[in-house]
Order: sequence, then C-alpha cells, then structure tokens
Amino acid sequence: MGRYLDSREPFESYRGIAGTRFFVDKTLLLEDILKAVEVDGQRYLCITRPRRFGKSVMANMVAAFLGRAEETGDLFSRLEIGQSECCHGHLNQYPVIYIDFSEIPENCVSYREYISRVLEGLKQDLSEAFPEIVTDTGISVWDILKQVFRKAGKKFVFVIDEWDSIFHMSFITEEDKKAYLLFLKSLLKDKAYVKLVYMTGVLPIAKYSSGSELNMFVEYDMTVMERFSDCFGFVEKEVDRLFDIYLQTTKGPKITRKDLEVWYDGYYTAAGERLYNPRSVVCALVNNQLANYWTSSGPYDEIFFYVKNNVDDLRDDLVLMIAGEGVEAEIRNYAAVSMELNTKDEIYSAMVIYGLLTYRDGEVSIPNKELMDKFRELLMGKESMGYVYRLANESKRMLAATLHGDTAVMAEILEFAHNTESPVFSYNSEIELSAVVNLVYLAARDKYRVEREDKAGKGYVDFIFYPERKHGDALILELKVDSTPGEAIKQIKDKGYALRFKGKMGEKPKYTGRILAVGISYSTKTKEHSCRVEVL
Repeated sequence: MGRYLDSREPFESYRGIAGTRFFVDKTLLLEDILKAVEVDGQRYLCITRPRRFGKSVMANMVAAFLGRAEETGDLFSRLEIGQSECCHGHLNQYPVIYIDFSEIPENCVSYREYISRVLEGLKQDLSEAFPEIVTDTGISVWDILKQVFRKAGKKFVFVIDEWDSIFHMSFITEEDKKAYLLFLKSLLKDKAYVKLVYMTGVLPIAKYSSGSELNMFVEYDMTVMERFSDCFGFVEKEVDRLFDIYLQTTKGPKITRKDLEVWYDGYYTAAGERLYNPRSVVCALVNNQLANYWTSSGPYDEIFFYVKNNVDDLRDDLVLMIAGEGVEAEIRNYAAVSMELNTKDEIYSAMVIYGLLTYRDGEVSIPNKELMDKFRELLMGKESMGYVYRLANESKRMLAATLHGDTAVMAEILEFAHNTESPVFSYNSEIELSAVVNLVYLAARDKYRVEREDKAGKGYVDFIFYPERKHGDALILELKVDSTPGEAIKQIKDKGYALRFKGKMGEKPKYTGRILAVGISYSTKTKEHSCRVEVL
C-alpha cells in the first residue's frame, strides 16, 4: 500500500462516511462514470463544484470501488451500485493513483517543494509495487508508468481531488501555475496507461491559451452541464429522507423541514433541479441547530475583495438580490490562472463557481439565508458600500421604530432611502419598492425569517416577518402606492393575513407575541411616505 498508488485512505474515508446516520447513497455515479469510459470513450472527466459540496466524498468512493487496495464488495453490495450488473466486473480491479492536491509538505514555501512531494512519492510507490520493472527512479514518473504499461500491461485509474488548490496558495507564482498545468499534461494527456482520470475541484480548468494543456478533459460544472448534476449536493427527496431520520433519532428536535429549505436550499442544477448545501444540512441535523456552517468553513475574501472594490458597478445589484430578486448575468468560464475580475459578469461568474450566488435562467441571486447573512455582513460592515452601508445600518433604527410604533422615524428613514441617487429607489416598479423595504429592514434578518409575497389568509401579503423567538413580535407589512397606510392595514385585516400566525384549529399557536400590522404608502405626487402600525 503506497502513499498515492493503492492507498487505503480513500476506502477508510468512504467507509467512515457510509456508516454515518445522515449518509446519502450516491453510488450510481459510478455507473455513469463507467458508461462514460466504456461506451462514450470519455477517459478524462473533470467535475467542479463549490467547496463542501461532496466532491471529496465522491472521489473517495470512486477510488474505493475501482481500487485494488482493499476488498470493498461487502461495503458496496449494501449500496445502490450493488444492484448494477454493469459495474460488477470493475469492482477492485484497477491500480488507482489517488492524489489530493490540497495536501502540502510541512513548512512548504515553494512550488518545487510542493510538487516534489508528489513526484517522489509516486516514484517510490511504483518502484515498490513493480520492483522487477522499475529499476531506475531517476527518470520521469510518466516514463516509469509507460514502462509498467509496456511490460505488465497495467492501466491506471487516476483520482485527483482538489486539483485547483495550488491556485489559492500564497507562495505560487504565475510561472508556477503554468508549470503545474504542464505537469498534469505530461502525466495524463494521451497516455496509453490511463484507464480513467476522475478529477474534481472548485475552479474550471484554465484555458489561458488556444492550445490548452488539459483540453482532453470533459468539464462538468453545476450551471451548464446536466450530467452528474444530482450527485453533488442534496435534492429534495434526499433532504426529506434525512429529515425523517433526524426526527426519529434526535431527542428534542428543534429544526423544521422549512428551516432547512430557508437556510440551505436555493442552488440549482443545469437541469433546473433544486439543490441543498450538503455540508450545512448534515451539520445542522447532527448538531440539532441552525447555523452558518458552510460560510464559516472556507476563505471567501478573494471573491468579496472584488465586490468591495467594484462598488459602483455592483451596489444596486446587491440591493435587488438582497430583496430576493435575480439579476441578469452572463456566466462565463472563470479562468483558474487569473484572479483579475474586471467586469460584473466576471465577478458574478466567480461567485457562482464558489457557491456564493446561484444561477438560473440567465440570472444570479442569493440562494438562501446562510448566504444572505454573509451579504448582510458585507453591506453593514463596509463603508465603501456608500448609501447601501448607511441604509443598512439605519435598519436597526427602523426595526426598533416599527416595534415601538414610531411612524415618524419610519417615514424619516424611508425618505432618506428615497432621496439617494440610486435608480433602485425611483419606484418605477414594485420590485424597486420591495428592494427598499428589504434594505431598511436588513437588521431584522437577525431576529426574523423574512418572506415576501407569502400566502396568508385570502391572498398574498407583501412581507411577513416570522420571529425566531416564540415570544417575539410578528410583523405583517403591506405596501401601497398613491394610497394610504390605513388602506394597507385594512387589506391586512380583510384578507386575514394574521391567520398565518394562528396555527391550525386545535393547535397551540407557534407565535405568542404581538402581531403588528404595518402599512407603508408612497405618494407619487408629493414624493412622501406615510406609515401606520397597529396591533392585531
């Protein structure tokens, strides 16, 4: 058993995951991979997804199933792939070279140290596995692999995890990146000893020249390619099953199925199927607590840097996205060798690839509460955001004024919002008015789940603020143009919007605090706002 060749680590890692309470069986990915190789002749597969979307779990699964390091029949026979006849002849049949490129030598400060660890480890593994063939380790790894293939007829499966980690390492130069891509080309491209290369990462393969070193790969990302799309992230039925397990095995469950949707749903496959963030769902169910598990698990400053430094281009878009709207964008193949993001589309493309935004039908948007909290933190913490920063911080005062029925302060803050120079506040559409309300109540998201156009009573209310605490005050907001706040409150009463907080007949109400009806109107003639707050 070597460090890279026939390593036991992928099997041990996957076996550990497969035995957990909230394991999701996605082994049919193996069937699709093998069909790609055997039927379609696609030996080079690169699957890119955001961090913590199950890439390493799938890489370990591929290595454990195909690799000969351990007999894994007992493990996989209990899973869905065990029923697939086309896979039986491939179980534990191949020498697998498994490389996790996120692993680096201790105190590594150069590309030479980084790549030498891999090169020397591969040579040592090959010389120990094929001592009669590998007698000279002074030659290149690819030449050694050629010798093994010519003399023993061995074809290798390469499983490469975190292929793009090098692009995030501080000691790596532009020349190092090119050298790394050339290394991958020399090791993998058009080599007879390659049975399959299964490669994963966050970033798409760099295409920085017309003759790309890695153009043999077929790339599968989340936004464009439908194949493999349901194998990374959790789909609705999988979350339903996990939630049932959670209810059956958790003492005093505190999370609802709706909570999981609000906090961790909102991504989409290229086929339009909804996806949940898998890490966050599992962490929430294991801990019996909702929290920002994913956004705290990796560095995102490299992307938010571009948001902060392109405020003039992005500011109004961010206001609309925080209002729950999508923004038109042309998603491009973000180049791994470059962090120079100069246009909105380039920045949004990178944010989609990193999982900070979701993409559907030509628009980008903020997928869920977990990410919304990250954007709220950005808007409320960066003075460079200009009027957005000022209004976001006024939102604390707006919430307090609403809860105390101080309509004068509420109107004052709305006037301040409307008097900015941004076209978002021109009120040419209901979307823009809703964007303003979202922004001036931004601080409320700490204490409320805010729903827009929610079904309540006999219609759809503009905004409902569900308190996180059972005894907190609930808010129902209705917006009117060229009318009165009294008419807005009358609509709230006539259509029975407050029933949303009453619960079903015979049930105890989930919310026991006050229910406040909030009417907000705007006059296109006087350009003034009026507000009214009543306890229902």
